[in-house]
Amino acid sequence: MKQLIENARLIDPETGTDSLGWLLVKDGVIWDTGSGDAPEADMVLDAGGKCLAPGIVDLGVKICEPGERHKESFRSAGLAAAAGGVSTIVTRPDTLPAIDTPEALEFVTRRAQEVAPVNVYPMAALTKGREGREMTEFGFLLDAGAVAFTDGDAVTTSTKVLSRAMTYARSLGALVIAHPQEPGLSKGAAATSGKFASLKGLPAVTPMAERMGLDRDIALVEMTGVRYHADQITTARALPALERAKKNGFDVTAGVSIHHLTLNEFDVADYRTFFKVKPPLRSEDDRNAMVEAVASGLIDVISSMHTPQDEESKRLPFEEAASGAVGLETLLPAAMRLYHAGALDLPTLWKAMSLNPAQRLGLPGGRLSQGAPADLVLFDPEAPFVMDRTKLQSKSKNTPFDGARMQGRVLGTWVAGNRVYGES
Repeated sequence: MKQLIENARLIDPETGTDSLGWLLVKDGVIWDTGSGDAPEADMVLDAGGKCLAPGIVDLGVKICEPGERHKESFRSAGLAAAAGGVSTIVTRPDTLPAIDTPEALEFVTRRAQEVAPVNVYPMAALTKGREGREMTEFGFLLDAGAVAFTDGDAVTTSTKVLSRAMTYARSLGALVIAHPQEPGLSKGAAATSGKFASLKGLPAVTPMAERMGLDRDIALVEMTGVRYHADQITTARALPALERAKKNGFDVTAGVSIHHLTLNEFDVADYRTFFKVKPPLRSEDDRNAMVEAVASGLIDVISSMHTPQDEESKRLPFEEAASGAVGLETLLPAAMRLYHAGALDLPTLWKAMSLNPAQRLGLPGGRLSQGAPADLVLFDPEAPFVMDRTKLQSKSKNTPFDGARMQGRVLGTWVAGNRVYGES
């Protein structure tokens, strides 16, 4: 059956274009696109001039199965993703227990296929138990479907262990994703060091901790030749090291969370724990530097870093509260803040949120070209609304955008040509 979406603003991150046209879907793939007269189809949807883009590929989503299913399940995360225009989620292995064996990986893969309406690709732990002492069985985990290896925010303190893991990953062509922080300096920190943290009496970490962690990782990349991705670069001081690594030809990419692009350290002024994330929110200068780095292509990926936490772990004094925020449903409207501010255009945003993460992981999505999977999102970038966390599909409601006035509403999400969100 042929499905046609006509009268749509086609946001194509591959060509960098934003133009009015139509898109034809057949057998779950994009059959053709164009402008002018549209072809005949069995089903026709008039987009009414709204934006049609590749479905978002969200790299670094935490789903709390196994171990903490009360915080988030594959079903609730899948529904949240569909409602947020996310057609593909790439899951982190920082569960209880960690995803560090083929058996655990096969469990989460099976659960995802059974209940999630969107594509789910799992990452596996870099070291057993994410403890930084002994590397996991990369070969078996790759065979079981792992798309990358990471210990998440558990930084490997032993440089020798990390170098061995990178060497092993290099021999298999595997991608290593790291969290660049100097673990000693960043331990126990709840804010970024500076006048604001001092006035609030919060334990803080210097931005140099991120640069130090990245410098170590890049030195190991030079030594081993591994494919490397930094999950979150959040400070201006880390950008020169990233730029040098790319100019030297190392296989290095970097990401940033939507929270570090749209919020800053002053948002925690009333000790609001929903704004406690890891790394902590940075200065406004750092935030602007990250936006500019995305615009220039220095930072490749924007992700939600979706981290569900229950009420009990957030309703605590700021220092003791758990870090993290949900973001699957708020990623798109938060990104629209950057668009409406004139900082990033839509093709640039979708390159970072869809095309680049798909290409980095070797996934088929992120494109509007012929033969690409029909993973799509239809959205209205202008539609205003007030964020109400109680209406989120996620089991956990820990969003920093609760009560915020936002723009950008998802009208429909498709996975392989099947509509998984919105009215058919």
